[in-house]
Amino acid sequence: MTVQRCPWAGIADPLYRDYHDHEWGRLNLNEDYLYEMLVLESAQAGLSWLTILKKRDHYRQAFAGFDVTKVARFDEVDYKRLMNDPGIIRNRRKIMATINNARVLVSMHEKGQSLAQLLHEAVPQVIVHHPQQLADVPAKTDLSVKLAGKLKQQGFRFVGPTTIYSFLQAVGLVNDHLEECSFKYDRISSQH
Repeated sequence: MTVQRCPWAGIADPLYRDYHDHEWGRLNLNEDYLYEMLVLESAQAGLSWLTILKKRDHYRQAFAGFDVTKVARFDEVDYKRLMNDPGIIRNRRKIMATINNARVLVSMHEKGQSLAQLLHEAVPQVIVHHPQQLADVPAKTDLSVKLAGKLKQQGFRFVGPTTIYSFLQAVGLVNDHLEECSFKYDRISSQH
């Protein structure tokens, strides 16, 4: 049987293929994972996803394993360290958003709230599209516009509608594997 992938995952880089085959579109609402993907999707804005995947392990090191409690305590010394770290995207706004968003999450957790709950309210069931071609995959939707607004109201930064749509795809709340993709039904679930 021939394995078919979404065209963006068909490039030669095994990191990209592995991400497509084993992670993208797979439902995962673990709070730590949600924060990691929010950070990475925000970092990706204006860049290729492959660039971010290649820096992912270093991001984990630089941002304390994406432990929101630790990142929320980052100070000016940490900020300067990050701005001088060639292993991440050294964009002031993206770094500050990463620290800010950890603080927002900690505040939510202290109130008994979670990002997973907020997402579940916005997307009660996995949205399955399976478009015919890559051109049919939107960059943003009404849902991502509304959710971006809700996240901004909570205090999150660098969470525009396009970033949030990519985030929803990454964590499996939106399944946009193409109709011809062998992985379109792999490990997806409408339960969360």
